[in-house]
Parts: sequence; C-alpha cells; structure tokens
Amino acid sequence: MTYKIAIPQPITELGMEYLRERGYEIIEGTGLTDYDTLKQLLANADGLLARTADYPKEVLSAAKKLKVIGRFGVGTDNLDLEYCRQNGIWVAIAPEANSNAVAEHTIGLIMATARQFVQMDKLTRMGNWEARNANKGRDVSGKVLGLIGMGRIGSLVAQKAALGLSMKVIVYDPYLDLNKVPEYVSTVKSMDEILSQADFISTHLPATNETKNMVNKAFFSKMKNTAYFINCARGSIVDEGSLYWALSNKIIAGAACDVFQKEPASKENPLFSLDNIIVSPHNAALTFETMDSMGLEASMAIDNVLNNCEPKYPVVSHKYI
Repeated sequence: MTYKIAIPQPITELGMEYLRERGYEIIEGTGLTDYDTLKQLLANADGLLARTADYPKEVLSAAKKLKVIGRFGVGTDNLDLEYCRQNGIWVAIAPEANSNAVAEHTIGLIMATARQFVQMDKLTRMGNWEARNANKGRDVSGKVLGLIGMGRIGSLVAQKAALGLSMKVIVYDPYLDLNKVPEYVSTVKSMDEILSQADFISTHLPATNETKNMVNKAFFSKMKNTAYFINCARGSIVDEGSLYWALSNKIIAGAACDVFQKEPASKENPLFSLDNIIVSPHNAALTFETMDSMGLEASMAIDNVLNNCEPKYPVVSHKYI
C-alpha cells in the first residue's frame, strides 16, 4: 500500500525528495489554506506535513485516514492536539532545525535596536548625514541581557551573547534544570529581577494559557526606561496595546518583534507607526538552511510513524502505531 502525504504549503525539495525516495505519494497543495481547500487535500491523506495553516477539529475530522502530522517547525498552537490525542494521530515537531536561525535573528535584533540600524539607514537615504551626531547608538558589550525562558533557542542566544558579544546574561526560567546551566549564565528567582536589571529583554516562551498577554503594562512598567524588548517567540505572549503604550510614552527605549498577536500582521497595526520598534514578518526561522532542515525533519517524523517507529520529537504519541 502506498501512503499519501499531504503538503498544503510549499516546502523545499529536500523534504519532498526524502518522501518520494521512500515511495510516498505526495498530495501537493498550492499554498491556499482556507478550510475547504485543506479538507480536500486531507481527505485521503495518511500523513500531513503542516506549516503555518490552522488545523482545527473541523479540518482534521475530514482526514479519516490521517495517522501522523509532522510539524514544519516547533509551534503547535495551530493544531488541535486534543483531537489528535483522541483520534490516534501522532504529532511530531522539528525543534533542531530552526533553533540557530531564530537565535541569530534575536542577536541581530539586539544589535539593530542598540545601534539603530533601521533608523540610521532611513535617515542616511534621506540625505540626513547629521544623524550620525544626533542619534547615538549603544555598545552591547558589558550590557545585561535578560532571558525569559531558556530552552533550545534561549540557550543559543545566551551562548552567542555571552561568548560572542561579552554580554552579561541572566535568566528567569522556573522549569530550568539548574545542573545544566552554563557558567556564563546567571539565574534569578523572579521575573522582576530580570525586568529591573536587564538592558535587553528577550522572551523565549511557548504560546500557552499561562503565557498569553504575560508581557503587559505591569511588565513594561518594571523595565528600565533605557531598556529594549525583543520577541522572536510567539505573538500571543505580548499585549500589543501595552507595548504601544510603553513605546509611545517612552516607558522603554525600544523594541523589536518578529511575531504578532494576529498574523499576517496588518499594515494598519498601530505599532508600525512608531519609529522606536523594529519589525519583521515572522521570518526569524526562514533561512535557506532551516527551510531544508525543517522539511527534512518533518518528513522523517512522518516516515518514522508510518513505519511503526517513534519519531524523535513526539508531541502527541500513542501506544500502538
């Protein structure tokens, strides 16, 4: 029997070739992600390689043969995991693929906020050479980077910041195994310690009920007015109205965000009217290298399950495959 794998949104050839070489039939979509289109693509699928489209119960219930979902990346907030648990569908993620890319993007945003790269580029193009005297940047060497959450990505950010940029790294993560904390990282016992001490604060948290709107007015009010806030994690973590308030009232010096509460973000988003925030379109993980790696890891997870093997990083697993 030939298994069919639905790939509604495009991936690079590496993952596709991996599946073809193993005899799978690929049901390739056009990138459209409305529910009716997804239902049609999944109708006869044994496996799903899922990117950013939403897969609620309404969509997944149309996939009567579905056995496994390989997630192109890490986040699973676009998948109805409870439906998968109840219906014997495995879900696996690809956490190794994009960690370095997101960490590099985070470091890039730290540098961009500190040295005002985007603002200086804009002013220089306008012929404002005097901007070099009126707008001074800041060194990052010796500054305090506060990390909220230190999983795979946060750990890499800490490494690059401490060893590459000579920053002092402090971390708040109540779930952190203290025996695995490197010597160049200091842990603190409360988030307030991060907020009061850090010159740069970067969040590295999943989207959960616990973290939703965790970054709010109270959060920003406890930061230094010279500090910068960075978010390359999940948009739901930040209350954007509070971020707008903090930036427009100079409660904090600036921010940089790769993720937003509603995506795709509208050009009418009030944050986009401010000049002390740098934004990017949730592309921190989207390098040529990670696109290959995420597609391959997700494809390997699908192949594992359909060959009665447990995938490397299961999120939803079942006793019998």
